[in-house]
Amino acid sequence: MPKNDGNAKLKKKLRIAGINQSPKKYMQKVIQSAVIVGIFMGAASFFIISKNSMPFALVFVVGFVFFFMTYLMLLKSVDGKIAKRAKSIDKDVVFAGRFLLIKLNSGKPLVSSIIEASQSYGVASHYFKEIVRNIELGTPIEEALGDAMDYCPSAKMKRVLFQINSALRAGVDATKNLEAVLEELTHDQLVEIQRYGKKLSGLTLFYMLGAVVLPSLGMTMFIVVASLVSLSVPASIFISILFFLLLLELIFVSMFLTIRPSVNL
Repeated sequence: MPKNDGNAKLKKKLRIAGINQSPKKYMQKVIQSAVIVGIFMGAASFFIISKNSMPFALVFVVGFVFFFMTYLMLLKSVDGKIAKRAKSIDKDVVFAGRFLLIKLNSGKPLVSSIIEASQSYGVASHYFKEIVRNIELGTPIEEALGDAMDYCPSAKMKRVLFQINSALRAGVDATKNLEAVLEELTHDQLVEIQRYGKKLSGLTLFYMLGAVVLPSLGMTMFIVVASLVSLSVPASIFISILFFLLLLELIFVSMFLTIRPSVNL
């Protein structure tokens, strides 16, 4: 049972991440890649270990460590792809929901509105396409919406689909529920933008101090002091400092991209 539960969980994750592979094939690919990395790093460490007269048992330790690290990273990459897809959908969910709401308010049936939403732009339209595909295969619209909710990585899109599905099951007008949830999502986006502004101002100040002012003043003082005491500075030190500054810039860029909200500003 635990093994079957694990396979079912991985199968669902793969589908949510958009990876069209069975759990068995995916695990085989993960293990194969981890074994290749482990063997390669073990072989590379062999020359270093033999040159420094270290115990050869360390070769197997290095190979196993890299095998285990690669195995875990590849498994976690599924969660990373799910998070990435969720962010891309969150950017378009309000526009897709408003497009659907306009079609419903114009008097078009829900199925026709979903079909036209599936033909619009944005990542969110792909999930409407899956709903349309299931409906064309004979699945009731309530079950098609429920299936789309189960395999959608975006919590915001799930809220939109849930309100539509709930209105259908209750036999009421779906436009009121859809309009209410779109107002909530719009408010949530405004809150995210405000939080982003506060985080951005603090991070920008820290960036100016840590990556611009301090390195500039530090290098200037270092060069002045070195010239006064006639200190010979090898070029490797300047190359190392340059590498450190580039690494620091990349860290700040990644931080700016990480805190950016999933909103089309």
